Amino acid sequence: MSSRRLEKAAAAIREVVSMAILSELKDPRVRDVTVTFVEVSPDLRHAKVHVSVMGDEGRQKLTLCGLQSAAGFLQAKIAERIDIRYTPRLSFLLDQGVKRSIAVARILQEVLPKEEPAETGMESPSAAEDSPPAADQDLNEPTP
Repeated sequence: MSSRRLEKAAAAIREVVSMAILSELKDPRVRDVTVTFVEVSPDLRHAKVHVSVMGDEGRQKLTLCGLQSAAGFLQAKIAERIDIRYTPRLSFLLDQGVKRSIAVARILQEVLPKEEPAETGMESPSAAEDSPPAADQDLNEPTP
């Protein structure tokens, strides 16, 4: 199967699963979940759904258990909405990418010095507004 077709199938599965989790899944263990991406096998019989879960490690494990128990429900939603020969068997994996990027941004804020307007070599906007430029002096006055 072509890689383009696999990408389209993965995108469609991601859309169906994320909408079903958001609007139709009633499991209280599953909340604050974002489906980041989906990997499908070449025969479309298996799909790895990568999710990002806000919260501590215990909350993430609980959410993954809830998603795994709802896999059959989500597979049924895929079968309803996507016309493919085989409905892929879903497995859920925790995506740490979002968490890592937040941690890196936090570290960078701590390490990098805060820039002040005077250090950049540019005037502050209020100073530029207070003194009119020499070329723009009263243009309405007649010249002698």
